[in-house]
Amino acid sequence: MRKTLFVVVLVLAFVFVIFSFSELESIINTIKRGDWRFIGLGLIIETVWLYNLATTFRALYRLVGLEEDSRHLVLVAAAANFVNVIAPSAGIGGIAVFLDDAKQRNHASGRVTVVGALSVLFDYVAFLCILALGWVVLIRRNNLNAGEITASIILLGLAVAFAVMLYLGYRSAAELSRALAWMARALNRVLRPFLHRDYLSVERAYTFADEIAEGLSAIRGKRKELLWPFLFALNNKVLLICVLALTFLAFKTAFTVGTLVGGFSIGYLFLIVSPTPSGLGFVEGALTIALNSLRVQLGTAGVITLVYRAITFWYPLGVGALALRLLQRKPKDSS
Repeated sequence: MRKTLFVVVLVLAFVFVIFSFSELESIINTIKRGDWRFIGLGLIIETVWLYNLATTFRALYRLVGLEEDSRHLVLVAAAANFVNVIAPSAGIGGIAVFLDDAKQRNHASGRVTVVGALSVLFDYVAFLCILALGWVVLIRRNNLNAGEITASIILLGLAVAFAVMLYLGYRSAAELSRALAWMARALNRVLRPFLHRDYLSVERAYTFADEIAEGLSAIRGKRKELLWPFLFALNNKVLLICVLALTFLAFKTAFTVGTLVGGFSIGYLFLIVSPTPSGLGFVEGALTIALNSLRVQLGTAGVITLVYRAITFWYPLGVGALALRLLQRKPKDSS
């Protein structure tokens, strides 16, 4: 079964690359014009970003009472990112990779599900901190517009929704069950005229709530330990900003800290709220326009954006494909 799923994912990846071929061609031609020393350093920083992402997950595993090796979590996190991109499903595909790994390594699925939910919440909260600084930059330069405000409100709403769901599960499985069941029924009512059947199982919502509540019970009394995953998530954003700075240096373009924070904030914001996988197409356009509004020439802004996305999107995607293959080849483990 796992081999069948791997083949399906591989086919989807092939189709994804074919449809993105023109962008890849533009990226390769653009990279040739840059300083390879800074581009290479950017790739090293992105590799550190991948390891820091795994460290974030390791801190969350410990928070719910599980032990896991950071090197193994690098593979799982990279593979989950790969699956999320080539088979977009609002993060469900990525969580499925973690749950499949949990099954192979005899980890409680409820606790690993909580790890996945907390990782999304901490990522949103950490980015909101950076976004607040970005707003300051954009307001000072009179560059904040309705699109960015709307996207920011959507992100804030997502973060609040995640926090509320986790808080309900932390308080009581029954409260979370009622909330999830209500959401399932509401979505079914909306989609039933189109699908002629229920899209979500209400019974499954109750089971899922029990699993989440069981996992959340492991973090009771560990409020201080919540700081470490947040700091790792915040560090991830700082590392990505460093990659953006190196991209500027690769093309000998002057920049300020405000330009980096403002540009990164807009690019990452549309990565989260866009309807395409990892913001493909939307981020390239939004980041180019944002950098141009921050006094970077339009042509240069486009070049910087393409190389930045090559390092932060295409490079992790390739690593994720390799990681997924390595996970498939690993023997079943009870560690």
